This record gives sequence, C-alpha cells and structure tokens, in this order.
Amino acid sequence: MMDTTDLLNKFARIGARVKVADRPSRRFVAAAGALSLDVQADRHGEFFEVASRGGEVPDVAVLDVQPSDRHLLLLVRERGEKHKFLCGHDERHWFVAAVPESAPVGTVRQAKEALKPAEVQVAQGRSGLRAEARNRRKNAAYRRQGEWFFLPVPELRVDQGLVLHHEALRRGNGGKPHWLEFCYRTGGETVYVCSRHPNGVSQPEYREILNRSPKAKGWGWQAMRRDAGVYARGAVRHPDHKTIVLHGWHRVLMNTENQSRALRNVAFLD
Repeated sequence: MMDTTDLLNKFARIGARVKVADRPSRRFVAAAGALSLDVQADRHGEFFEVASRGGEVPDVAVLDVQPSDRHLLLLVRERGEKHKFLCGHDERHWFVAAVPESAPVGTVRQAKEALKPAEVQVAQGRSGLRAEARNRRKNAAYRRQGEWFFLPVPELRVDQGLVLHHEALRRGNGGKPHWLEFCYRTGGETVYVCSRHPNGVSQPEYREILNRSPKAKGWGWQAMRRDAGVYARGAVRHPDHKTIVLHGWHRVLMNTENQSRALRNVAFLD
C-alpha cells in the first residue's frame, strides 16, 4: 500500500512537495501500470504528482533519500514487478526519470549511473573520473544538459555541406526541444512527426494516415530522423537549462529512460 505520510515526509527532505491523486491531471511523464508520476505547478510552485490509474493502489516506497543532492529513489511494486524512478532537481526544475528495470539499483547514485548510456560509462571509465565528478554536468568525459549527454569526438571528420544549423533535438514525448547550433547526422530512419504522433510514423504510415483522414494534412507534420547518429557543435540551448557551448564535435546520446517499460515508447528524434 501507499503510505502517504511517509511519502510526504521523504519528498519534504529533498525540499519538494508531493500530491497524491486518484487520477492523473494530465498526460503523465512516467508510468508503471497503475501509477503515474508527473511534475506540475500551482501558485506555490512546482510539485510532484503521484496518481493512481484505473483505481488500483500500488505499493510505493522510497528506497533512498539524498537531501543535499535533492534526489530520491522511488520504488513501485505491483503484480510481481518492480519499477524505480529517480525524482530530483536539475538546474532549474524538478524532474522524474524512469530507471531501466534491468539495472539492479537501490540508491540514488546507482540510479544516476543506470541512466547513463554504455558509451558514457565507458568514457568516464577511460577518463578515470572519481565518484564525485561522475555526476557533474561538465567533466573530462562528457557534457550533459538534461537527459542528453555529449561525448567529445575530436577525430570526427564531417562534410561541411551536410552540417545543419539551428536543429531541434527531442525525445518523442512532446517535450520542449533542445536546440543545436550546428548538427551533423548519419543514418537513422525518416519519420513524420506531429502532436498526435510524437514518436513519428514511417512514410507508408504517414501516407495511410493522410489517405484515411483528409484533415490530417493540417496537423503540423514535420519530417525528422529517428535514432540517427547525431553530432553537435557550438551552443546547445533549452529554456529550462543553462546554455552550454561545445568546442569541437560531440556525439549526442539520450539517457537510458527509453529502456524502461515506463517510457519504452519514447524515441530519439532530431
């Protein structure tokens, strides 16, 4: 069962408010079966919303609290399955991140490591980073802005004629995009994206939608690349994060949230 008092106290230790609701107030950020997690705002500021879906009340517990870091690790048990979520504060706002179920984590530090792609873990190992440096947004191995990691690739040679300017970088969940000053990409699949299809649809699916519904032409479609190899240079901007500047080309990698069942349908779009 959900111990609401304990939940309120644990979130208060990281300086956050939490509200428990019978149903989600809007499209959820992350979900585990009967539970959804979201960050919302009222006149007092941001708060976490923990809501039941479908009337069920899952077992919810806090595994680890790090007040100085303003992060905690939440465990949701239901129907024999366990789902874990990292809740915390990053730069200017609170966030929820679904941790891949394959990662055996029990602490905030382990959850942060599990959210790093394998390439990032290898890079920080090669750089010999100490534990306290591994979660800085800027270190010898990478730069980070929100859910995106940027690994330096000084050996990369690009065709300048294919370098794009002011390109959007986003997950397929309808969130605010990060903007890359210079972008170079390789491979991937061309998809068509709109608010009704934030993960994108293939060209045959796009044609079928247009044939099925004439009004679909006005849905604000945009052609993008899904799961392409993406490289960035210059300024990276986002309204919720401090602008970073990448000197030289960097490989762009999304965190591992899309490997969790809570966010398994989220794609990497640019």
